[in-house]
Amino acid sequence: MPLVTLDKDVQTESANLDAAFYPTRPAALQTHDAYPLGIEFTGSGSEYFRIWIVNLMLLFITLGIYYPWAKVRRLRYFHTNTLVGGEPLNFHGRPIAMLKGYLLVGAMFAIYSVAGNFSSMAGLIAFGLVAAVSPALLKSSMQFRLANTSWRGMRFRFKGTLNGAYRAVLPLFFPGLVILAAVVGVVDRNKPPTWYLITVGVVGGVTLVVLPWLMFNLKRYQHNHYALGMLQTRFNATLGSFYGLFFKIAAFVLLPFVGISGVAVLVLYFAKNSDGGMLSKAIIAVTLGFAAFAVLIAMLVMVKPFAVSRMQNLVWSRTSNESIRFTSQLRFSSLLWLTLKNWLLVVLTFGFYLPFAAIAVARLRLQSVTLETAQHPDDLVNQWPTVEGDAAGEAAGDLFGLDIGF
Repeated sequence: MPLVTLDKDVQTESANLDAAFYPTRPAALQTHDAYPLGIEFTGSGSEYFRIWIVNLMLLFITLGIYYPWAKVRRLRYFHTNTLVGGEPLNFHGRPIAMLKGYLLVGAMFAIYSVAGNFSSMAGLIAFGLVAAVSPALLKSSMQFRLANTSWRGMRFRFKGTLNGAYRAVLPLFFPGLVILAAVVGVVDRNKPPTWYLITVGVVGGVTLVVLPWLMFNLKRYQHNHYALGMLQTRFNATLGSFYGLFFKIAAFVLLPFVGISGVAVLVLYFAKNSDGGMLSKAIIAVTLGFAAFAVLIAMLVMVKPFAVSRMQNLVWSRTSNESIRFTSQLRFSSLLWLTLKNWLLVVLTFGFYLPFAAIAVARLRLQSVTLETAQHPDDLVNQWPTVEGDAAGEAAGDLFGLDIGF
């Protein structure tokens, strides 16, 4: 699939965004002058390298205890170098509060591990309890991050509710409970019965089917509840758009693989029926195998930039309200070439290029997003009270790999 075609698709989607998803501009933007707020990232690889190397050494010396301080330094650097409308963001999180959260989450997983050593049933119960509180930690994580992020002296807020967090992860609860019940049914058996393997296989397939639904729920929960001053965002994407994106990603992976398999079958067929000797046939087969493997690896490398660019464009270009609107135009080819460059330089420098790579990716992703508002930034002075939430949620965001923003 040519890169030019993929990026042309992105440009076409961006050009048709108003007609397809915003039949009219937000009402306030129709009757007022629009104020574009460009997003600029001013971070430097050499500056961040000094922060990164010090964090790395202190993490090693303290056996990981320094992690909350390292994360605060990293977040503060990235926030203060992110300019929205020429004004920097700031991060106010306290390492001590975050350390308490990490210790709490660590204790939860320690209890789970210890319970598993006593009996499989105790381990399953402990795992179920950890899973049961994960939506609450997700909500707390986003509340903590937003309450400790500011712009022009105003703190952001996250207004999502606890019930909303549980509804967002609902698509995974039913498959998870079925698997848990199945595991309990065979926990004391040496060999799982056939029905158990069939159940796990079916539930695993169902989980893949509901994955776009889960991602849609999570993004809707996040992007419906970001707030600053009197403004709160609204998420305008549809469930169908997420399934469409996942089908494109699946096709991006499967079609080249099917094509490679077809070519391999044809080449092996002709090699088998040719007049060449065994050596020539073996050379053809080995060469074909290496070529197919190389192409497959190349496609897998391309999948993540494709998925990340399309997901960012989908999510942020559908985030708006009656007076503000985001637009993301992250190009797949740009992210792909940057990813390949970063991987190459990370390997050549034995990992020391990682901070430079992080800066380059942040710059590309952030500067592809623009913000338009009908309200002058100077008018955003009505700061509502903020609630910092529980720092345990911030720790859970790391351990569970939850995406809570740039």
